[in-house]
Amino acid sequence: MSIVPLCRVTLFGLREDKCRTLEDLQSLGCLHLVPLAPEPEEPESEPPRHAVEARKALRFLLDVPERRRQVHEAPDFDMAATVARVLENQQRLRQVRDRCDTLAQRARELAPWGDFRLPPGDELGGLRLWFYILPSARLQALRGLDLPWQVVHRDNRQAWLVVVNESEPNPDALPVPRTHTGEQSLSEVERLLEQAEIELEDILAERESLTRWIYQMLAHLARAEDKAGLRFAASLALDSDPLFAVQGWAPQQDRERLAEFAEERRLALHAEAPGSKDQPPTLLDNPPPLAAGEDLMGFYQMPAYRDWDPSGILFFSFALFFAMILSDAGYAALLSLLLMLLWRRLGRSERGRRLRILGAVLAGASLLWGVLVGSYFGIAPPPDSLAGSLRALDIEDFVTMMHLSVGIGVLHLAMANGQRAWRHWGRREAGVHLGWIAAILGGFTLWSGLQQPGILLAGLGLTLVFWLGGSHPADSVKGLALRLLQGLRALAGVTKIFGDVLSYLRLFALGLASASLALTCNDLARQEMARHPGIGLLLGLLILLVGHGLNLALGIMSGVVHGLRLNFIEFYDWALSGEGYPFKAFRKKELRE
Repeated sequence: MSIVPLCRVTLFGLREDKCRTLEDLQSLGCLHLVPLAPEPEEPESEPPRHAVEARKALRFLLDVPERRRQVHEAPDFDMAATVARVLENQQRLRQVRDRCDTLAQRARELAPWGDFRLPPGDELGGLRLWFYILPSARLQALRGLDLPWQVVHRDNRQAWLVVVNESEPNPDALPVPRTHTGEQSLSEVERLLEQAEIELEDILAERESLTRWIYQMLAHLARAEDKAGLRFAASLALDSDPLFAVQGWAPQQDRERLAEFAEERRLALHAEAPGSKDQPPTLLDNPPPLAAGEDLMGFYQMPAYRDWDPSGILFFSFALFFAMILSDAGYAALLSLLLMLLWRRLGRSERGRRLRILGAVLAGASLLWGVLVGSYFGIAPPPDSLAGSLRALDIEDFVTMMHLSVGIGVLHLAMANGQRAWRHWGRREAGVHLGWIAAILGGFTLWSGLQQPGILLAGLGLTLVFWLGGSHPADSVKGLALRLLQGLRALAGVTKIFGDVLSYLRLFALGLASASLALTCNDLARQEMARHPGIGLLLGLLILLVGHGLNLALGIMSGVVHGLRLNFIEFYDWALSGEGYPFKAFRKKELRE
């Protein structure tokens, strides 16, 4: 878990070799380009229409669960024609699905009336059939109707009524408006529905067949993006006949590769370490199991090049915070089951493989914490059971849980200040951050009941902050006064760090809210089952399903939002001294199937 050291690399060559050199650099893929030209051209803000349509077609094909074998060699592949076929298939699929839905709904509406065809007007001697659907509670309205009528179907809610008359009955004759059955009979609608469903199967089969071209479409898009990248890279280079120059940041470990690259292509190479005024990009180096911490960091900010990499701490602290907020082993088991179902699908991409490791850690931490607090869908296990014997904490023990949450916050912020002290070791700033560590540890010790050690530790810490928080030399009365004023300004940060520590109480509050809501759902379901024998079982199960589903969704949302917030707001503010920007290598696009 570190920030990769970079060096500034400048390559010089003949202008006639510029295009070939940039293509080879793109294949090498280890340089973050920086502009040398006065006004480099910006890439197009919006992709061209054909690129938008190609990505739309790709998304449509990538949603197919079962794909055909990919075609890797296709010299005659026509990208435009394939995209047109895919989009046409998508449009037909949407239209036929809409038609199936309409016909299925029409068949459901006609089923109570039976399978019939409206007779011509002269067949009934000028009489016609008029159709109504009456609520069962309003059937008494038929007593005053002086026209021939017949109920053809009834259920526990409604009655389907046919009235015979030459013209439509007066709107006041019946309490509901007339129903339109249409000219098509039920059998005709079912026949059309069957034809539409057969057509739908053919379209889906065609869509699955088109998935064999996914690789070729990806390759075509990748080549187009590579060409656009080359044009942008050419605009960053400096041209001065008969030479050109291109510059960028590269990892120190790639200097030998770049030297060999320059020697093979007869280029001049100049490499130097970053200067004090330079602001290189940030390239993080994490082991694969912890690489998801980089993805989490991308939600907020990248550390500056000369700072440190907090992604490892972010990875584990986020898992802990998420588990404490969820606070239920049953919910954690559901998350584990969901992750198992999505495991292979997430493994299709590098980012997906990183995120599924993070998901496994989140689910594992949540399961462990849920066992420790003894909550299984809001149910506490009996003390003499195995699950009961594993219970070590009571989430309703306010004093203990508040001390635990604040203690975690103290340790988290102490780690943040410790890293800052390490980065500034030997300078005044290191003493300030050590002072804040002593102050928060002393405050926590004092709150825990150890008054004398707490007062001494907090006093020592605040003294360090006060004295080292000022940078003005105290070589005169005026200088001493300014130094003391600066110290007082630094000491004012005690309110901020106090508030930041208290922010970690949300771990206890949200965990308690999740457990309380789960318990409430169980109580409501139990009451309904006892109050209404028979139907109460169904109502109780519905309450459990909806209540726990909503509680789980809220727990996941709270765990992600507040778990990241404590890292990005409270922790980052004390841990990082500035914001950087990510290292983006100039390289060819990688294909994924």
